[in-house]
Amino acid sequence: MTKPLLDALAARGYDTLTDVQTAVTAAELVQSDLLVSAQTGSGKTVGFGLAIAPTLLGEAGTLPRPAAPLALVVAPTRELALQVQRELAWLYEKTQAQVVSCIGGMDPRSERRALERGAHIVVGTPGRLRDHIERGALDLSDLRAVVLDEADEMLDLGFREDLEFMLGAAPSDRRTLMFSATVSKPIADLATNYQRDAVRITTLTGGQQHTDIDYRAIQVAQKDVEHAILNLLRLHDAQTAIVFANTRAAVARLTARLSNRGFAVVSISGELSQDERSHALQALRDGRARVCVATDVAARGIDLPNLELVVHADLPTNTEGLLHRSGRTGRAGRKGIAALIVPDKAVRKAERLLKWAKVEATWGFAPTPEEIRERDEARLLSDPVWTDPATEAETAFATRMQAAFTPEQIAIACQRLYLGGLSAPEEVGAPPAPGAERAPRAEFGPSAWIRLSVGRNRNAEPRWLLPLLCRAGNLEKSQIGKIRVADTESFVEVSQPAVTGFFDRIGPDNLLEDDVTAAPVDGVPEAAQTRPPFDRDKSKGKPPFERDKPLGKGPAKPPRKPKAAASDAPRPAPRSEDKPARPEHSKPPRAEKPAQPSRPAPASKPAPKAPSRTAGTLVVKPARPAGSKAVRSRPGKEAGGKPAPRSNAKSDAKPGFKGKAGKPRGKPGKPGAKGGSQPPRRKG
Repeated sequence: MTKPLLDALAARGYDTLTDVQTAVTAAELVQSDLLVSAQTGSGKTVGFGLAIAPTLLGEAGTLPRPAAPLALVVAPTRELALQVQRELAWLYEKTQAQVVSCIGGMDPRSERRALERGAHIVVGTPGRLRDHIERGALDLSDLRAVVLDEADEMLDLGFREDLEFMLGAAPSDRRTLMFSATVSKPIADLATNYQRDAVRITTLTGGQQHTDIDYRAIQVAQKDVEHAILNLLRLHDAQTAIVFANTRAAVARLTARLSNRGFAVVSISGELSQDERSHALQALRDGRARVCVATDVAARGIDLPNLELVVHADLPTNTEGLLHRSGRTGRAGRKGIAALIVPDKAVRKAERLLKWAKVEATWGFAPTPEEIRERDEARLLSDPVWTDPATEAETAFATRMQAAFTPEQIAIACQRLYLGGLSAPEEVGAPPAPGAERAPRAEFGPSAWIRLSVGRNRNAEPRWLLPLLCRAGNLEKSQIGKIRVADTESFVEVSQPAVTGFFDRIGPDNLLEDDVTAAPVDGVPEAAQTRPPFDRDKSKGKPPFERDKPLGKGPAKPPRKPKAAASDAPRPAPRSEDKPARPEHSKPPRAEKPAQPSRPAPASKPAPKAPSRTAGTLVVKPARPAGSKAVRSRPGKEAGGKPAPRSNAKSDAKPGFKGKAGKPRGKPGKPGAKGGSQPPRRKG
């Protein structure tokens, strides 16, 4: 390792290298292609920066004047590409290296001007890099090394074609380094096609989870999900925290909620421009923001200083998402917490996700307000401000306070001022423990029954009876109990205090909507005492939705006829009277066209038979004589091209036209009749 790189590492506080950095910088691998697998947060960026240094620098400690790029680094996301650029910039600062980024969302003209001025290392995303190559702005002729960071993620995002294009355009004697969390078959195929005897390096601890990350599963009720997130942020009071959601809408909602509660929050999602996303990350690094709400676009490679807490507001869709999200904390030997918010209905899903990821999590409930207040008091008492030496002005002010107030008043005021700048914790209900029996359903209370004039004969269902009652009778869902649908009527249980107001609202005719009426029922109707059993004999073995009953007002479909057994005898052609009637829902048959009279063919040449399909009749059309041209008749002209004599009879222009007497002149369907030489065309 050259002296400029050693000085850069020492300036950054690197005493020892991580496992992956030590493995990729081995002396025997200086000219080898590498296929590396390592955990998130293990220092892969600095690792491949050190690995390609001998290829770029050689024996000299500095790089020549920038011209065509010597190294190309490809990353899946814009944020990761910008982070790689920053890491390589300080690592190669003393070698006079010029590091240029080419990413989507930025001005391509500025990037082209930077490439024209010259660069030693180019870092970018696949789509933008390919665009510069195709336009001739990025020259790969002098390329010595290509690095694919998070190669598995780039393949998952659909960048395989772009990667193959760039690897195919690079010189064949280059070094190719591929870094991937997992080596799947697509990764292995890519390595086989574009690497030369690649050395496989892995620093993954087989089957063991990240020891610097404390996984916790927080079980909550569905209505308390956002309250649990607020309480987690308040309990841990992390210097930097990330809350991951699955959709952009969830990111926007959580960002607004946290901002309203006084948190210094920023958001990162695909709908934001690259400048907005870069400013959000910079605010987290500067300390101007402490919470980031993001989609999975920030789950890969993002390294934020002092990131202590990762909250999965929505469960990840797969194990890779869980590990990469959680890997934003616990980096470079620092400890971190990854908390999964698990609604009651998603407990089994969370258990399977943790099992497949080979992660052991501690299950618990959301922090309570009492726990948060206790933690606030402990943080207040342990604050170093109590032991810091006081200035003269502070001592004089303390003397005046002691003369004006008692020590108890000063302590209470100090606590109030401290807690006044914090968000108040939320009240959350503790969900039942896994496997606990569900509490019995509470009784509906005093009620009365109402009869409705619709039943199964008119496709009545509770899912449209309920909104009908709420809309027409001004009821709430909590005031409606059981709904029983019979054959010709339905029965609804309504809270006793709401019955009187219900009938007053619908009026004296008891009309709900259209022809649906309601009437009170004395006592409990017989049909409402028990749920009607499923009558399999009546349904002929079919499920309820296939019973032989009409759908709506239309007629019932006729049952299908069983197919006849196949036999070796040839089937006779069906005659027209033997054809079965078409069902009502099928298309109507085509109208039969009468056969047109054919012209006699010339005796010199026999007319070939040209079959044409009509409605069940095969008609032989004569061929046109050789050398003759077809004459297309037009309205108002004869076949010879002379104008046809006009006729005052309107029936001549249109067969079947009704005159003044209202009777048709001639029969349109009979050839040779007056005004009916051609049969009318039927639509359809």
